Amino acid sequence: MDHVSIVVGDLEAAKAFFAELGMELEDETPVEGPWVDQVNGIDGIRVEIAMMRTPDGHGKVELTKFHAPAAISAEPAVAPPNTLGLRSIMFAVDDIDDVIARLRRHGAELVHEVAQYEDVYRLCYVRGPEGVIVALAEELR
Repeated sequence: MDHVSIVVGDLEAAKAFFAELGMELEDETPVEGPWVDQVNGIDGIRVEIAMMRTPDGHGKVELTKFHAPAAISAEPAVAPPNTLGLRSIMFAVDDIDDVIARLRRHGAELVHEVAQYEDVYRLCYVRGPEGVIVALAEELR
């Protein structure tokens, strides 16, 4: 897998959110032209893309801001965890409580609560940019 792509309304806020998870901005560029229109099946696409990568360089998240045509919202806007399609992106963290507190400063909200799976993990879902669910896992061993 190369990357996961997320369409966002506020590119700067999304970059800050994922940076708080330890991701680093790899590249940022405007993208447009016939090849983008062909791939997407939409004419006149103009987007700005920020590619964020994990510190180990193995994972990437592409944040895409549509300038033309305007992005559209999915229904419902805040989809529950059992909605068909992409469910979540999981990050391993060292201190789940600290990460939650830092992400809240970027508008994130817990989907429900932090749970403990046996004596192995503390886990939770956090709703991030554009309602994307980000899973956090703190290994206890």
